[in-house]
Amino acid sequence: MIGHRFIQFNPNENAKSKFEQMLDIFMQLLAYTNGDASEALSWMNELDKQYRPDDDYGMGDFIEDLKQNGYLQENPANGSVNITGKSEQTIRKKSLEEIFGKLKKTKQGNHQTFKQGNGDEVNPDTRPFQFGDMLEQIDFTESIRNAQINHGVENFHLQEDDLHIRETDFKAQTSTVLMIDISHSMILYGEDRITPAKKVAMALSELITTRYPKDTLDIVVFGNDAWQIEIKDLPYLQVGPYHTNTVAGLELAMDILRRRKNSNKQIFMITDGKPTCLKIGGRFYKNSFGLDRKVVNRCINLAAQCKKLKIPITTFMIASDPYLQKFVHEFTEMNHGKAFFASLDKLGAFVFRDFESGKRKSVY
Repeated sequence: MIGHRFIQFNPNENAKSKFEQMLDIFMQLLAYTNGDASEALSWMNELDKQYRPDDDYGMGDFIEDLKQNGYLQENPANGSVNITGKSEQTIRKKSLEEIFGKLKKTKQGNHQTFKQGNGDEVNPDTRPFQFGDMLEQIDFTESIRNAQINHGVENFHLQEDDLHIRETDFKAQTSTVLMIDISHSMILYGEDRITPAKKVAMALSELITTRYPKDTLDIVVFGNDAWQIEIKDLPYLQVGPYHTNTVAGLELAMDILRRRKNSNKQIFMITDGKPTCLKIGGRFYKNSFGLDRKVVNRCINLAAQCKKLKIPITTFMIASDPYLQKFVHEFTEMNHGKAFFASLDKLGAFVFRDFESGKRKSVY
């Protein structure tokens, strides 16, 4: 009988190298500095002064390793340094590990449904041919075998009754638009709300591109107006001196989803404030005092339009003001969507659980 075998614990075994440890810190700082490599390195220099470890690996070695490993590139003209595409991807991966790694492992998030249909996952089951089946679904090996059994080898011919279809599992592909509020209130009162929103967006984009490559994710940011950004632009995203034009964001999100062919469509909206702005013709209508019904009514109407188009809106509200919650409840009720009043540290868990649970649903 083999019992327990005890070995000496070595804390340095499988430990990260000094470069890897410092790289983790550097990637975190890049998220806070909007992708500014120079500012992130300045912060690391300050940390190095205060918490200098007793070893020979210094900041100069770290910067050189960043360049050698393709994380930094230097402009020879002025000596400035910028992060590379490899760094942008690493930030997304770190965000995914930070947010998704904290969630408990469940069976939620399985992208497949229990329904059979025109999919791309081959099922071992076959069935007789029916009118309307596509030619590429025919299992010719099984069909020829049936013809030989039914008509003999010498008098071989293939009839409709001999044809068999190879089943495929239908996969619920989803088109998602993630709306991020970049109005000034996202950094108001000394609270950084834009960085958690960016991390969620980067983690969600990494999850979709790696685990659900046939899904689509579009990122829309909205302030006074709304515009679409690429996934690679997320680390550099920052707030501006903007009001909150939720209407423009919703209109752009709906326009993007109209062009998507997937049956399952959804909008995630991360915001911390009330809608305060409209674009009317060539001018902006703004009112930051309370809830302006002219602005609110346009938002409610768009929520109703999304409901008719079968586009649920999930709102992640990073605010606790009672009158704002009342608006979100009214908005959500009109759309038949969902609303979460999330704290900053729980935002990622809320977004990911809702996204993954939606993979088990199909809209026909």
